[in-house]
Amino acid sequence: MIVSTLLSIHWNANPEFFSLGPISVRWYGLMFALGFLFGYQIMYKMFKFEKSNTEWLDKLFIYTIVATIVGARLGHVFFYGWSYYSQHLLEIVLPIAKGETGAYKFVGYQGLASHGGGIGIALAIYFYSKNVTKRSMLWTLDRLIIPTALVGAMIRTGNLMNSEIYGVATNLPWGFIFERNHEIVAKHPTQIYEALGYLVVFGSSLWMFFKTKELKDREGFMIGFGFVGIFVVRFFVEFIKENQEAFEAGMSLNMGQLLSIPFILVGAFLMYRALKRPPVIYNV
Repeated sequence: MIVSTLLSIHWNANPEFFSLGPISVRWYGLMFALGFLFGYQIMYKMFKFEKSNTEWLDKLFIYTIVATIVGARLGHVFFYGWSYYSQHLLEIVLPIAKGETGAYKFVGYQGLASHGGGIGIALAIYFYSKNVTKRSMLWTLDRLIIPTALVGAMIRTGNLMNSEIYGVATNLPWGFIFERNHEIVAKHPTQIYEALGYLVVFGSSLWMFFKTKELKDREGFMIGFGFVGIFVVRFFVEFIKENQEAFEAGMSLNMGQLLSIPFILVGAFLMYRALKRPPVIYNV
């Protein structure tokens, strides 16, 4: 439920889309799944546009889903929550959590880290490129980063529905009071800020792919642009975001920012390198 006032927006959305007995489908999981489905359709149109082999897409879909879930899950476990998961090992691999009664319930994974997902995808695409496309790893990443930005925006929408990963207190008129978490003051809806930033990266990348052949064919430019765009947004939004874990309280830069810096540097390097090299044209 949303109630708007002159100074804030009262937010109390139900994180569950629907539940059936012990099975619960949450908005977060739904956004995650829809992101992959939309991403597949976008990649299909991209492959058709440049006359690439569309049969590669099914394997890419599998590689990417597995890598994203495993990488993002392990990233959350080791970067943010090891103190908890070291005592709840079962919850690392199974999408369950203990309810108020102490009984386990299927709820989907409650923690996923985008940085871990990025690392997982990079590793998967190395093997995918070697075994499937027989092309440069950068060729695949240059295309995959475009729908990835859209998926990131949809995941942040899922975070909003979960009333999680939001910002510090604000007096701005669009501040959200997250009532589900018993908040009484308005906080920055950083999920929306990040989602909008990722949508800008998505739209810009899509435009470059279809309208600027010179940039599309410079291997590494698109993935570099995506890394810089996505993680610069993440880096700066973190300044007004509440810390996810207690250990971040004494840090000048939090974990999300520290993990974003390598992606930004690698992205900038890839863009520079791509512009210094001639375009790469593959035979169809």
